[in-house]
Amino acid sequence: MDLPVMPPVSPMLAKPVAEIPDGMQYEAKWDGFRVIVFRDGDEVELASRTAKSLSRYFPEVVAAVRTELPARCVLDGEIVIAHDGRLHFEELLERIHPADSRVRTLAARTPASLVAFDLLALDDTALLAAGQSERRRALVEVLRPARPPVHTAPATTDRDVAERWFAQFEGAGLDGVIAKPPHLPYRPGDRAMFKVKHARTADCVVAGYRLHKSGPVVGSLLLGLHDTAGHLQHVGVCASFPMARRRALVEELAPLRMAEAAGHPWAGWADEAAHTARRMPGGPSRWSGGKDLSWVPLRPERVCEVGYDHMEGSRFRHTAQFRRWRPDRTPESCTYAQLEEPVGYDLGELLGG
Repeated sequence: MDLPVMPPVSPMLAKPVAEIPDGMQYEAKWDGFRVIVFRDGDEVELASRTAKSLSRYFPEVVAAVRTELPARCVLDGEIVIAHDGRLHFEELLERIHPADSRVRTLAARTPASLVAFDLLALDDTALLAAGQSERRRALVEVLRPARPPVHTAPATTDRDVAERWFAQFEGAGLDGVIAKPPHLPYRPGDRAMFKVKHARTADCVVAGYRLHKSGPVVGSLLLGLHDTAGHLQHVGVCASFPMARRRALVEELAPLRMAEAAGHPWAGWADEAAHTARRMPGGPSRWSGGKDLSWVPLRPERVCEVGYDHMEGSRFRHTAQFRRWRPDRTPESCTYAQLEEPVGYDLGELLGG
């Protein structure tokens, strides 16, 4: 491979802001695997945000790159799985599997798509120094003939349209809007763009915690919500506490600690089969990388309010933010019914059918 922009390339990132800024190019914030695509003839590399290769996990995307992209180019984009009108992030996670046969079975069953939103090089020309608007025009032009599963990310310079997208697109599994200054060069690894994400709160049962990697202090609180059958489902974690707060939480939660998990709603967490019927912490994951997934069980009697951006199925998509304890709420009152349901939006309209 011999391109004017060579791997590794750290993708340009965005910093959070409270409101959609004026005077920008606006795009949807896709919820998939960020990828830098390198193509030099038949040579194709799909590089993750951390520069790890994703090529073997998405053979159908590699094939599409060879048929739909220019012969020599470098693109920034997102690998997504979309069907039934929305994105499905959990199906992306299933692709990170050691067995090639399993990967190819899933690729045939739920094929992935590539949504391109920036052009970093074309033929023998590097475009990193060009402004965002110039790169966008070049991207649209070179991908004009491209067919699904390769898509050009919709973009607008109309802030009113961006506001409408922000309200609508969540129903299709997207999680906000990205704003890009029109004259911005591509700055690998820098948080030079802006992102606006949805912010909501939920009252959750604190049913356990994991220890921090630095020692015997709280690393994250394990959160639960009751389903319609009354079962406590694990919905995610809240973390990012200052170190002093991590130490204080150990003592604060000591009266609720259980000597063992027997009798706890998630007592079967270590049994792989048990996870098919109920969401519990420590489930089998190819993303765990051999990390210790054990946790300290707590009597599920305490409630906290957390901030979250959006749901992926029955769990929080990202780490939640601790807001406050809720001594006025009972654990039984913490159900999925409290969660705001975004208005549905057919992703096919966004991607052109």
